[in-house]
Amino acid sequence: QVQLVESGGGLVQAGGSLRLSCSASGTFNRSNTMGWYRQAPGKQRELVATLTSGGSTNYADSVKGRFTISRDSAKNAVYLQMNSLEPEDTAVYYCHARWLRLGRRSEYWGQGTQVTVSS
Repeated sequence: QVQLVESGGGLVQAGGSLRLSCSASGTFNRSNTMGWYRQAPGKQRELVATLTSGGSTNYADSVKGRFTISRDSAKNAVYLQMNSLEPEDTAVYYCHARWLRLGRRSEYWGQGTQVTVSS
């Protein structure tokens, strides 16, 4: 069973930085995608950034140039460096992992970590 655990959230002033970490336990498929999603109060969960095991990235337009996703594939860990934070970035951030193996899709979520950006 795969488990994802996030850390690094907190309260920061606008313009500040935070680094989120996600550590994973369990068996991962060699080809996989890890990433971060977020959900603000009253809004749907949305993609922030993803990074495949092959190195391809995808960012939401709202975070391009400010956030950087990285991973340590040996540890099945993924990180999100968030710079120039804005109040609109306030949300619960969730770590996510998924892969497709022998036609079966597997998907896992962390419990979430709160990020609050004050103006």
